[in-house]
Amino acid sequence: MSAEDFDDTRAPLLAHIIELRTRLIYSVLAFFVAFGISFYFARDIYAFLVAPLSDAYPDPASRRMIYTGLAEAFLTYIKVGLFGAVFLSFPFTAFQLYRFIAPGLYKREKFVVLPFLLAAPVLFLLGAAMAYYVVFPAAWKFFLGFESLGGLEGGMSIMLEARVGEYLSLAMHILIAFGVSFQLPVVLTLLARAGFVTSAGLRKGWRYAVVGIVTFAAIVTPPDVFSQIGLSIPLYLLYELSIISCRWVERGMRKDEDDQTHTEITPTEDKDSPHARYEMDS
Repeated sequence: MSAEDFDDTRAPLLAHIIELRTRLIYSVLAFFVAFGISFYFARDIYAFLVAPLSDAYPDPASRRMIYTGLAEAFLTYIKVGLFGAVFLSFPFTAFQLYRFIAPGLYKREKFVVLPFLLAAPVLFLLGAAMAYYVVFPAAWKFFLGFESLGGLEGGMSIMLEARVGEYLSLAMHILIAFGVSFQLPVVLTLLARAGFVTSAGLRKGWRYAVVGIVTFAAIVTPPDVFSQIGLSIPLYLLYELSIISCRWVERGMRKDEDDQTHTEITPTEDKDSPHARYEMDS
């Protein structure tokens, strides 16, 4: 390779690196802005996250949250700010990713990628909403059911004194687990688009999928049946939706292959065309 060819190859690479750096800078700035907003409203966000536990108490007015470390409450608000920043900045980060890869895509490929970028945050929010409005109330009531306010026979009362840091970590863990799990249709459809999986293969392996989903739910959720069932059932429904989505993608891919095949046929390849007869006579 000559020096000129090397320079020609190096120039586009540097342009891509500069473009990537610019997109990353925009994403980081957006994250810090979102963190500032979230930290300012950290008390309100934390009150929203702790509301299901407060509602699960028989007498919410008589209960409290505690912290045992001097900096624990402050660090909890920092975590709340980071948690809110991830939610707020994710759509902008996904848009920056799309702007970076869009110039290298064909027009049809852009229409293929864009729905996935739009579906990912929507599915994440649906998963988090499922955890907050369905799983949290049932799980917190289940755990509070082990209290013994009147005291055990020959013993003392068992009461919950929840730490703010532990509760926030548990709530964030469940919300993120549900949000990420709801990305299953996006992941499987992209794999089908890349040719790694097929709708027929997913349909055939549904039994293995059920075992995997139940095992995954048992690992990422708290040790209560409500959380595990609350994640397993939606995940299997999303698995069935993924099969439909993969089938739709496969039909589109077959249509593209047929269109490309018809485009590549030249008049000389048609034996009945005048050009073909002329070449045969010659």
